[in-house]
Amino acid sequence: MTSNLRARVADDFFDDRVNLEDRRDLREQRGRRKERIDLESSEFPEPESNSTSSAIKTSGTNFASSATTTSGTNFASSATTTSGTNFASSATTTSGPSPTDGANQLARYGPLQAFLDDPTIEEIWINSPQRVFIARNGRSELTNLILTSDEIQALMDRILLWSGRRIDLSQPFVDARLPDGSRLHIAIPEITSEHWAINIRKHLMRGKSLKDLVELEVMNDEVAGILMASVLARKNILVSGSTQAGKTTLLNALVSSIPVTERVITIEEVFELRPKLPDCIAMQTRGSNFEGVGEISIRRLIKEALRMRPSRIVIGEIREAESLDLLIALNSGIPGMATLHANSAREAVRKLQTLPLLAGENITQDFLTPTVSRAIDLVVHVGMDQSGKRRIQQLLSVNERSEGGHIDCEEIVTWNGSNYVRGTSNLGRQI
Repeated sequence: MTSNLRARVADDFFDDRVNLEDRRDLREQRGRRKERIDLESSEFPEPESNSTSSAIKTSGTNFASSATTTSGTNFASSATTTSGTNFASSATTTSGPSPTDGANQLARYGPLQAFLDDPTIEEIWINSPQRVFIARNGRSELTNLILTSDEIQALMDRILLWSGRRIDLSQPFVDARLPDGSRLHIAIPEITSEHWAINIRKHLMRGKSLKDLVELEVMNDEVAGILMASVLARKNILVSGSTQAGKTTLLNALVSSIPVTERVITIEEVFELRPKLPDCIAMQTRGSNFEGVGEISIRRLIKEALRMRPSRIVIGEIREAESLDLLIALNSGIPGMATLHANSAREAVRKLQTLPLLAGENITQDFLTPTVSRAIDLVVHVGMDQSGKRRIQQLLSVNERSEGGHIDCEEIVTWNGSNYVRGTSNLGRQI
């Protein structure tokens, strides 16, 4: 027992002595290290953060004002930070580019900027890098601008990045909106034969009121009065015409004439309408994602709009089966407006009797004819003559009478080439 205690005490004494020697050696090592560091510092003083020396050498490592290397890593003078110590002559911290607003990023469109700034140019389209066209006063012109494929693709990529739309081989078409509200359409190979096909529509007359359109001779005071009275009477209005005839411009003017006490829901493929109303909700469609899901169609938006307490529903353009949903909504007691591509006002009515058939095989003409006759009150047809002049060509009243698939319509006014001629309908006088 005593021998074990003595052995344990001897062991503890030996451990303490070893620890004491270890601590003494550690102090000596720290002292020698400090002396070496002081010696090096006296021979090679540490550079200040704003030193202008061309090259400073410390322990075989170069720290230069223009290019700094530490253990094989370069630290340039424009931005350098290492363990909180600056080795640069001008700047010190690396940072990414500051975020800017999308509209500012797209404020300059490179070679196309001059065309976009020109208030007389209505549309720009690119068939190939060597074929850039513009439309001025309804007439197309070939410009002398020559681009490269890389310039075109880089510019379009920036625009699509801002708009949130995408284009690739799985989705070779895209409709997008520029920051200024212009509409962009792109088609890429192999849908096109060789080059990107690009259209930019500027909508110069958008935001005009009915009074402004009268001053531009799109209509006269009598036609403007009939349209204004129809809007106030909550009539269902269909605007028809060809491409670039001014359908969207006229629709925007009609929507802006709606009383400010009403709540309006607009539905478009791409935001184009800008009605001057305090209570207006604008919605647009969305394409599918990379997985082929997430698409939101006009038909879906019409159904959702009915749940948003609308006083009126406005469809930017009807092309396919969404015409059925529009007719059902208009027959539910909610007045509305829409545009449609057609050659005349009567053709627009007949086309509206045909498009809903695309919604399904269970839709019959016997159902559509009376539905259209009760849903549409007025058709406004706009056109553009050979000189590029846009004008309302006809106002057509749609009656509820129909027979054998034919809907009875009466002309209110018609443009004969020099002035407006009154028709047989009394709608304008009654309003």
